Amino acid sequence: MRTWRNGLILPFVLLLLWYLITARQIFSPYLLPSPAATASTAAELIAGGMLWQHLWISLQRVAGGFFCSVLVAIPLGILCGRSSSFHAYCWPVLEFLRHVPPLAAIPLIILWFGIDEGSKLVIIFLASFFPLFLNTYSGIKGCDRKLLEVGTSLHFTAWQQARLIQLPAALPSIAVGLQLSLGYSWRALIGAELIAASSGIGYMILDAEQMSRPDIVLVGLFAIGIVGSLIDWLFLALTNKLLPWNVKAGEEHAA
Repeated sequence: MRTWRNGLILPFVLLLLWYLITARQIFSPYLLPSPAATASTAAELIAGGMLWQHLWISLQRVAGGFFCSVLVAIPLGILCGRSSSFHAYCWPVLEFLRHVPPLAAIPLIILWFGIDEGSKLVIIFLASFFPLFLNTYSGIKGCDRKLLEVGTSLHFTAWQQARLIQLPAALPSIAVGLQLSLGYSWRALIGAELIAASSGIGYMILDAEQMSRPDIVLVGLFAIGIVGSLIDWLFLALTNKLLPWNVKAGEEHAA
């Protein structure tokens, strides 16, 4: 409870500063609308359903692209972590692609996939793939060698070693990769919607900018931050329930 109270101090100070700046008209209301005007616009967008509609479309895109990333990144990370031959073949290409920002590839992606849903899914996939892949790979490679020796002495097959020893040992790293990938996918989607979209929260912000509505832009920014934080909180709550030893380890480290 104390942590939550302390966390509310800075937002309250920033809100007060925002109110004072707009009340004294240091900036034009065209550039920075007041908190009251922004709240009124938010209420209108929520009551009219526009904000929910754009958020729902964006969340569907994130879910689709992130799911595709999970299907590819985790198995590939396991294969690269277990097989030195597979790692040698794949790593140069993956290392090259890792340094290409997804937003830099948007013009080419639009040429190939158009401005429909396919291009959004590809951008989300590219943004969320590498954090998950690299964490899965490092988790598999970081498995205790003594555990693998025990598996060998028990005559485990390669599949049994991966399923019963390495994968459970890598779960904390995979969980971190999933959390990072969710954040990257959300941010990449907003960037993609700002450039090429006809719906979604990023499109709503761009459309508001073209209509000279900074209040709607601010509502969109607040919605992005709140929804992103909520997704992260829900994921952490789920992870702590499925991997309770992470919570205990974190508490011991903090102590």
